[in-house]
Amino acid sequence: MPKYYEEVTIMSEQQNHITVVDENGNEQLCEILHTFDSEEFGKSYVLYSLVGAEEDEDGAVEIFASAFVPAENGEDGELTPIETEAEWDLIEEVLNQIEDELGEEE
Repeated sequence: MPKYYEEVTIMSEQQNHITVVDENGNEQLCEILHTFDSEEFGKSYVLYSLVGAEEDEDGAVEIFASAFVPAENGEDGELTPIETEAEWDLIEEVLNQIEDELGEEE
């Protein structure tokens, strides 16, 4: 089962990659795995992983999840932490759906 992480950061989007800046100012290039909107919470979400992340013994990589607030210029935006258990439940449900779809394709 993938792990989740919440963090506050700024990102800049280039195709399917984002640059995540941590609280220490360190930049990490990440791959966008999936984005979705939730009418229930009135937010957009992004699921991402570190580019070059090593797989564990099961072939899985660590997946991070954050809410996404786009900037007015349409190029940058802000990642915000997942605030409630209900939001984490929604993210887990979305990940399970993605996993099921990938399993059906194999």
